[in-house]
Amino acid sequence: MTEETKTEGEVKSLAAIDIQKILVLLPHRYPFLLVDKIEQIDADLSCVGTKNVTANEPHFQGHFPDNPVMPGVLIIEGMAQTAGAICILNKGADAKPSLVYFMTIDEAKFRRPVRPGDVLEYHMTRLNKRRNMWWYKGEAKVNGEIVAEAKVGAMIAEE
Repeated sequence: MTEETKTEGEVKSLAAIDIQKILVLLPHRYPFLLVDKIEQIDADLSCVGTKNVTANEPHFQGHFPDNPVMPGVLIIEGMAQTAGAICILNKGADAKPSLVYFMTIDEAKFRRPVRPGDVLEYHMTRLNKRRNMWWYKGEAKVNGEIVAEAKVGAMIAEE
């Protein structure tokens, strides 16, 4: 984990977090944890999450056996997990895993298939925040090309 920090009022943000820290922040586990690393974190304002797409993931057994394509709904879930992790991280050093509930998915678009071997990047930008609710615009990219996009909203509740 990169320890580079900056201060924005009382908000402290980290430059990057690895899978070990993500596992502390989120309750998700394999095979449903869909982000491996989060970088370029600016408090809960923006970040870039990374998912290394591999052929041994269980959804590829049926989607589709001879033409493996990552389901679009899982790409959007990866966006939401990335945003949720930085929201929880922004709560402070004593942040513990919280339950994150989807509230909205809007303007979802899928541009091209994501396949095993791709490195999927989730570029997340906060649109709004109210109490324990956040809304983000997400762009999923492979090699700099947008493969999917959506606006997602979620509520974070303590366990």
